[in-house]
Amino acid sequence: MITVTAQRARRESELSDERLRTGRPLSALDGLPIVWKDVFDVAGTVTTLGSASRRHGDAATADGALVRRASNLGTVTVGKTNLSEFAFSGLGINRAFGTPVNPIDPGLVPGGSSSGAAVAVATGIAPLAVGTDTSGSVRVPAAFTGCVGFRASFNRYGRNDFHPLSPALDTVGVIAKTVARILDFDRALASDADYVDSPKLRLVVPTGELIDECSDAVANAFAAAVDRLRGAGAVTTAEVPSLRQAQHLLDTHGTIVGADAYATYRRLLEQPQDIEPATRRRLVASARFEHTVDVVRKAMPALRRQFATELGGGLLLCPTVRHAPPRIADLLTSEQVYDAANASTLRTTMVLSYLGTCGISLPLGRSPIGMLLSAPFGHDRRLLTAAMTVQAAIE
Repeated sequence: MITVTAQRARRESELSDERLRTGRPLSALDGLPIVWKDVFDVAGTVTTLGSASRRHGDAATADGALVRRASNLGTVTVGKTNLSEFAFSGLGINRAFGTPVNPIDPGLVPGGSSSGAAVAVATGIAPLAVGTDTSGSVRVPAAFTGCVGFRASFNRYGRNDFHPLSPALDTVGVIAKTVARILDFDRALASDADYVDSPKLRLVVPTGELIDECSDAVANAFAAAVDRLRGAGAVTTAEVPSLRQAQHLLDTHGTIVGADAYATYRRLLEQPQDIEPATRRRLVASARFEHTVDVVRKAMPALRRQFATELGGGLLLCPTVRHAPPRIADLLTSEQVYDAANASTLRTTMVLSYLGTCGISLPLGRSPIGMLLSAPFGHDRRLLTAAMTVQAAIE
């Protein structure tokens, strides 16, 4: 936690207790403790974005729109969670505010950027955490800490009102211990119509690097889970060309996230002491994307349509991250090792973000390994309903 809102939590919980005693709950979320990634404005608190450069900024004068809507449904705001600086890393290391401790193994990274959100849920500080997911920032830390992490479709809960990293790819994410808890949140706050559920679960395991480049530990855990799923629905293996084409674009022309981050935070390179060395390196590396990434942006709409067509009503199934979480001590020995680990950690989730997917990471046993279900844009309710079945089958 970066900020604990103790007085607010007591006030909101007392009001909720009274409503529940008199049988007048505001929603299924009434009385539920909730924490917010520190990119959302919560009245009376400084929104730090996990950066020392913003530690002494002005406090927000009002709740952001989503925070306010959740509060009006009876949630109890406990505080603001830690994150990778500016939400610009998949590892979760933060030298300014401290790195949240992975409860599975304190030596491992917690995953990022919504590191504090995942650790808060995993350790029982709150049963529900709201973060953001641009390139994997909810799905990755959920996988690394043994939680369920849901990336919602763009603007599913209303227009994004948190502090952005990449406006074209940023979206709200939710972390909990169960899919059912996330489904309650989605039912209460989703702003679009429901999609009709598919009559039968159909899961598509893609050929190519999303599977082939996994470590032995991840590949074995994933294969065992797939075997358990075969009784719950059809599991097929198929080529999904849009994945390969999208990854080629990102590898050749750069990432939208990098270009957007550089445009927003390039001014901080003039005062490098105000930002973490790893953030500075990523911003410098992203400068080259400023004039090349338009090719990636222009190709995005057609590739998203192609992806939906290729799935044919199915859901993509793959490991959330291709390797187990790296050890913090190993990363701090070398800048090259650190940066390579960040890139590899986000490689699967980033390409799926580019394809506009909603996605949900489910834990595989007690290991820091996740299984990722993904659906085309807008099919969130179908995804969550299917994830209930999948979670029950693999537990």
